[in-house]
Amino acid sequence: MWYWYLAVLVGMCGLAWLFRWKGQQMDWSEFNNKFRDMPYSVAFGYVLGLAILLWLYWAYFQGHSLHQETANKFFFLRIAIEGFIIFAIAAWVFRLFGRNVGTAGTKKLFRSMPLTASFGILTILIYAIFAIFAGAIAPYGQESIIPGVAANIIPGGDPELGGNPDFPLGTDQIGRDILSRLIYGAQNTVGIAFATTVLAFLLGGTFGFLAATLGGWLDQLLSRAVDVLMAIPSLIFALLLMTIASVWAPQLGIPLTVFMVVIIAVIDSTRVYRLARAVGQNIVVMDYIEAAKLRGEGLGYLVFKEILPNATAPLLAEFGLRFCFVFLTIAALSFLGVGIQPPLADWGTMVRDLGGFVNFAQFAPMAATAPLLAAGAIALLTVAVNFVVDWMLQKSSGLKE
Repeated sequence: MWYWYLAVLVGMCGLAWLFRWKGQQMDWSEFNNKFRDMPYSVAFGYVLGLAILLWLYWAYFQGHSLHQETANKFFFLRIAIEGFIIFAIAAWVFRLFGRNVGTAGTKKLFRSMPLTASFGILTILIYAIFAIFAGAIAPYGQESIIPGVAANIIPGGDPELGGNPDFPLGTDQIGRDILSRLIYGAQNTVGIAFATTVLAFLLGGTFGFLAATLGGWLDQLLSRAVDVLMAIPSLIFALLLMTIASVWAPQLGIPLTVFMVVIIAVIDSTRVYRLARAVGQNIVVMDYIEAAKLRGEGLGYLVFKEILPNATAPLLAEFGLRFCFVFLTIAALSFLGVGIQPPLADWGTMVRDLGGFVNFAQFAPMAATAPLLAAGAIALLTVAVNFVVDWMLQKSSGLKE
């Protein structure tokens, strides 16, 4: 079998050389200049990209094959391609809608928005709607064990495989509706991650600006404490503290989720502190800060009226990145059993509890979607937030596309 891969590789190398050579023979000066300076690796990259597109085209139709075993092999790839196309069209329509509806400011914003940022904003809005209105959207409660309904119903709704049309994503190990828990997971996982990120920024931003403005022994004390905390791997440190907190929480009568929010916020505030301090130190040496000091302005005025407005862009970009890291940390802790606690629905816990459905992927791919949907929800929101953050960084830096 290996010689087929070798033959394909040699063929692609030959096509890349031919592609560049034919391009250099063109009479059009614009293309001739591009191909004359084109490295062979770039030409090979074009051929490789074309080969991947052709393979995806072939694999997509294999996913629609009448032969069930062949269709099962390419089921998830087919779903991924269809999802990509649907989301791309939805992002384009959303951007087109924003360019024609709204205020002059929002229309201008949408006109300068790349399609990736439009996709990110649309995805974040959808997540926010599900998180806010989870109680109205979900068919059942997140804690509801449905009477008369079996546990471990296979996703897909096919009775021949052990499914139930009334529960398209099936039920979990104790008979709760997976679709409802997936919807409530947006409220719990995303909501708690957002609250944790806000707390981390309040702590890190406040101490960072104070250290940059006052300097001296306060700056040294805070910076050395932050260096010590940052030297410890964050996930391992959070897991250790959460293990200790799981013993204290029942004795103190405080939910373990509260400890988790505080622990992750304190750990992540160290990263925010470093950024706020660095940005603040660049701002406090400006002439307008010196002028404000000569006017006799107090510390509060300097921080909130002078430093904070000029540090908004990098802090907003960092907020998006921190939210992603906090979101993933909460999901990881929940997967390990010390994060968001039952009966609250959480995507990390769902991936762990529903992992057994993956065993059905070979003969019933739809049955394996339950844990993959929870994992995909985590990945999709992370990608969406990063798209928006990239756009914000581009706008704040003044770079043009």
